[in-house]
Amino acid sequence: MNNFKLDTNEKITSGFKIPEDYFETFSEKVLHQLPSEEPKVISFYAKYSRIFYAAAAIIVLALSIPIANQLQNNSDEMASNEIENYLTQHTSISDDDIVNLLDTEDIENIKIENKIENEALEEVLLNNSQIEDYITN
Repeated sequence: MNNFKLDTNEKITSGFKIPEDYFETFSEKVLHQLPSEEPKVISFYAKYSRIFYAAAAIIVLALSIPIANQLQNNSDEMASNEIENYLTQHTSISDDDIVNLLDTEDIENIKIENKIENEALEEVLLNNSQIEDYITN
């Protein structure tokens, strides 16, 4: 094997050379290559404004439906209470007049079907000591 001495042999060059004033002019070259016009900027709100309006409309609608429904129910209850108060306060209307005004469907809705077994009825009658009060009232 041959002895190799660093001081006596020629040095090998890498083959890469940096041009003169490369680092001093590099930033100027990069800035020169950048586009001179500013790009058009579209704001996020402008791009999705329709979606924002649609979401706002859905939220308003979702919040207003229960309120409108409750107002409608309250007005129905008030109307039925007013009719009931009118009928109770005006005693000149007899029961026969009210029955004549009712339809057959209304009369069928009024019918109450009590399906009480005889054993349950007997048990209540035997265990209740105030049965006479219920019978007389």
